[in-house]
Amino acid sequence: MILPPPGVLVVCLGNICRSPTAEYVLRDALLRRNLAIPVASCGLGDWHVGQGADRRAVDVARTAGIDLAAHRARQFHDEDFQHFAMVLAVDRATLAELRRRAPGELPPPERFLVAAGLAPAQSRDGGDIPDPYTGTLDDFRAVLGLVQRGANALAEQLSRYANMRDPDEVP
Repeated sequence: MILPPPGVLVVCLGNICRSPTAEYVLRDALLRRNLAIPVASCGLGDWHVGQGADRRAVDVARTAGIDLAAHRARQFHDEDFQHFAMVLAVDRATLAELRRRAPGELPPPERFLVAAGLAPAQSRDGGDIPDPYTGTLDDFRAVLGLVQRGANALAEQLSRYANMRDPDEVP
């Protein structure tokens, strides 16, 4: 089986709230561990292509020292499976669509919090990052908190993997 190059792609619906927050927070978490792993994000829909991150997401992320200002939304394309070793959905609905579109020979997409080890694969809402788009600033803060926990846990896993001497030690 030919695997895609290293990298993490986080996917949500419109690519202006959850997935860009996860992209930039995960980049930061990987950088703090000296891991040079590409991270990107996109959305299933085309509603926001070319737009920046939602102002509320930008403001909340800034309070945590994360700058989303450079983000520009883009739409997911099936070719993305070829460019990222990990394709992570923010919720079950996004995961279902990604799995429907995923080529069978590549690693299947997972949910972000499940891949980070923070939720069991079969969990319901506990494994989803809720969409704050129609919510309040507190909803955006809650999303940031979930994303930070997930990004730190995932970065720790990837760090352990990167530091293994024998590739057969993969858990």
